[in-house]
Amino acid sequence: MANGYFGNLCYNRALVFSFIVRAIHLRVLGFYWGIVGVILFLLFAIYRLTPRMLEMSDYALNPVHWISLLIFVPWMAWTEGYKGFHKAFAPRVIARAVYLRGEKRPYLTLLAPMFCMGYIYATRKRIIVSWVLTMVIVGLVLLLRLMPQPWRGIVDAGVVTGLSLGILSLIFFWISAEKDEWAHPIPLDLPEKAASEARGEAQDNTQDARAEQAG
Repeated sequence: MANGYFGNLCYNRALVFSFIVRAIHLRVLGFYWGIVGVILFLLFAIYRLTPRMLEMSDYALNPVHWISLLIFVPWMAWTEGYKGFHKAFAPRVIARAVYLRGEKRPYLTLLAPMFCMGYIYATRKRIIVSWVLTMVIVGLVLLLRLMPQPWRGIVDAGVVTGLSLGILSLIFFWISAEKDEWAHPIPLDLPEKAASEARGEAQDNTQDARAEQAG
């Protein structure tokens, strides 16, 4: 009788331990899948644009082409790479990926890249902005296909530069998150209830840290 009770107790505890381990792995998976998925998405865009950019070398560039190239590429590096990616998109992706470390919903782990880019489980404004921006970019890409070379290659060179800087920004902030140095003020743009819970957890963590320092 005692052996049976002890065996059931050990079995139940093993089940609980297994569930906890799976939950932790799920959260860690969501963090990494979210970041890696976004990087792969950007890499795919670079992969598709690079051949058309390289076609530019098959054409003789006149002074107007060279001036346009030398102006457009740095401009895209500043507007898309720095202001768009480094100041907004990249830190928000990492911040939302860090949030997944404490998230219990399996579907958010499965769709982590979409979550990190703000397509799902975000404020209404963020979802609308994310989808509209994506449709605008897709529309511009389709229009660019109609441009003749070497203008098409010049535009693609600027876009590839911006996307490449975006990937570097993601890696930069990713390293900060891995070192537990993540303290970026960018909002997560979570639904109101989830945002309140996240703020509560942050306050609890701050209080615990202060208590440990006082002790």
